[in-house]
Amino acid sequence: MSIPIEQPFHFRQGQSPLLVSMPHCGTALLPGMANQLTHEAQALPDTDWYLPELYDFLAAMDVSVIQAHYSRYVVDLNRPIDDQPLYTSKTTGLFPEILFSGEPVFVDGGGFDDVTQARIKAEVWQPYHQKIAATLAQIREQHGYAILFDAHSIAARVPMLFDGTLPDFNLGNNAGLACSPALLHQMAQRVEQSPYSHVCNGRFKGGYITRHYGQPSAQIHALQLELSQATYLADETQTTASDYQLDPAKLQRVRPVLQQLIQSLLAHGHPSDEAQ
Repeated sequence: MSIPIEQPFHFRQGQSPLLVSMPHCGTALLPGMANQLTHEAQALPDTDWYLPELYDFLAAMDVSVIQAHYSRYVVDLNRPIDDQPLYTSKTTGLFPEILFSGEPVFVDGGGFDDVTQARIKAEVWQPYHQKIAATLAQIREQHGYAILFDAHSIAARVPMLFDGTLPDFNLGNNAGLACSPALLHQMAQRVEQSPYSHVCNGRFKGGYITRHYGQPSAQIHALQLELSQATYLADETQTTASDYQLDPAKLQRVRPVLQQLIQSLLAHGHPSDEAQ
C-alpha cells in the first residue's frame, strides 16, 4: 500500500508584484515517518519556526504567499531536484540525512526508498516549484516584473554551518546575480535603521529558490532573508517541537522591521527603472 501524500503547500493569491515563499516552515511528516526519526530529529529542530506568524501582515498587503506543508525532513524544497550541492562547505541535501547539529535524521534502517523518493519529488517538490513559476509568470504578466522574497529563519548558532553567532538579518541575492542591487540595498538600509545587525551575501547568499528564479534580465528578481531565531524565539532549551515558542516581546520588536522590508519591496516600483 502506497503512502498517502497530502497537498504539498498552502497558497494565497495576492495582486501585488511580490510573491513570498516559505519552503522550510512546514512541520507535517508522512504517515509512519515519525517512528523512523531519531529522538533529536523528532523535535524538528531545523524548522523555520513560526514564519507565517512573523509575516501575518502579508495578506493585508495583498502579497501572494506560498508555504510548505511538509517538513524539510520529507524533502528540502530549497534544493535542486537533482540534489547537486549548493555549497562547498558541509550542508544538507534534498533528502536530508543529517541535522544541522551533524546528528542523523533517521534511525538505522530508516529513510525513504527510491520509489518513495520519486513520489515525493513528483507530488511535493515539483508542485511547489510549478506554483512558484506559474505565479511569477502571472505577476510579471500583470505588472511587467515580479519579485520573489524567500523567507527563512535559523538558530543563531549552528557550528556545522558557520562560526560564531549569526547576524540578526542575513540578506542574500546570490552575490548580486538574482536581483537588482538596488532592491537589496534598499532592504539593507531599512535594517540599518533598526536595532538589528545584518549582513548581505554572507554565509547565506540564497539557496536554490533564489538562485534558480532570480533572473533580472527576464524581469524576475529574487532575494532571501535568513532571520536569526534569536530575534523572536524564547530563550529556552528546545528538546521537543513544542519547546519552540514565540517570545511576545521579541515578536513585537521584530515584526515591524519585517513589515518595513516588505513595504520597501512593494514601494520600489519596477526594478529596471533605476537604470533608466
